[in-house]
Amino acid sequence: MNIQRALDLEKSLKQKSCFLFGPRQTGKSWMIRHALKGHRVFNLLDNDTYLQLSRSPRRLRESCDSSKDKTIIIDEIQKIPSLLDEVHSLIEERGIHFLLTGSSARKLRHGGVNLLGGRARTKHLHPFSAFELGDRFDLLRAINHGLLPPVYFSESPDEDLQAYVGTYLKEEIAAEGLTRNVPAFSRFLEVAALCSGRLLNYTKISNDAQVARSTVQEYFEILKDTLLAREVPAWKKSRKRKPIGTSKIYLFDSGVTRVLQNRGQAKPGSPEFGEAFENWVLHELAVYADYRGAGNVSYWRSQSGYEVDFILNDTTAIEVKSSRTVGTQDLKNLKALREEGKLKHYIIVSLEEHPRISEGIRILPWKKFLADLWDGEFA
Repeated sequence: MNIQRALDLEKSLKQKSCFLFGPRQTGKSWMIRHALKGHRVFNLLDNDTYLQLSRSPRRLRESCDSSKDKTIIIDEIQKIPSLLDEVHSLIEERGIHFLLTGSSARKLRHGGVNLLGGRARTKHLHPFSAFELGDRFDLLRAINHGLLPPVYFSESPDEDLQAYVGTYLKEEIAAEGLTRNVPAFSRFLEVAALCSGRLLNYTKISNDAQVARSTVQEYFEILKDTLLAREVPAWKKSRKRKPIGTSKIYLFDSGVTRVLQNRGQAKPGSPEFGEAFENWVLHELAVYADYRGAGNVSYWRSQSGYEVDFILNDTTAIEVKSSRTVGTQDLKNLKALREEGKLKHYIIVSLEEHPRISEGIRILPWKKFLADLWDGEFA
């Protein structure tokens, strides 16, 4: 399927070089082939290209024609970090703009390599968003199978999700040498999936995964660095009700999360559906925030127990309810936060069919919420 992605790399590359990171199978190679046609590409997954450049990084410079090659793409840059010295020189000396793609910045950052000293912006490519899919979007499919492009359109999505998890552990973790104990990381990954959307409790996760607490912290850093997890920090600007400061972690895709949890299909009305619906709303917020430069996503919880699922860029409070009828009791957390007088919008995203306002709080069907979000209503 030829789906137009919302990330405008062509525009970004006209201004400056870019790192493009994203989990495996989010569509980085597709964007290179279709959205960035005509540019010179060095694919480090190609054995000949890899061998030539790994033996002599200078061959990159020798292969470039500055009169023709205004933009150059290096796919899977983390495989030969030493190329970044050549890239740095070519940016400075010849004014070439580079797109440098990879599934993880961890190997680059922890290897002490040249990260171009601010000469390149960092962009992230996410799985599909409902905005990108348009009429092809199916909520129940997204909840159960996630939004990785090859999985979303697959005729055997569960098999593909199982293979994805196996490929990640084999290629991303073992092959890249991110951790030596792959069995322990595999156990941790299943426990992390069960904790998705909850407050981080390293001690409990350590006990459940049978690994040291310090190792759990390291493993979460690996998940974040490889973009398979999102940390949602606590919003701490409330004054009337003292906030807690513990972050939450969500895995990046509801389909991958369900498979790691060893759960069957989530049905509307079930607790599992509610959790996945919340995870999906976060995904849409994260995609919008990244692609449109719309700030960050946090959450709020007071020490007295009030909690609001998400806060977008210090302007919009969002509660997620996977019900077809939102009752008065569902408004209490947003009403408590509204007493702080610090935000502009207070919204409940739900499965109701029509938008309405109750006690000053907007209750929006998810389709209406997404349309308003991408129209910049909450900017």
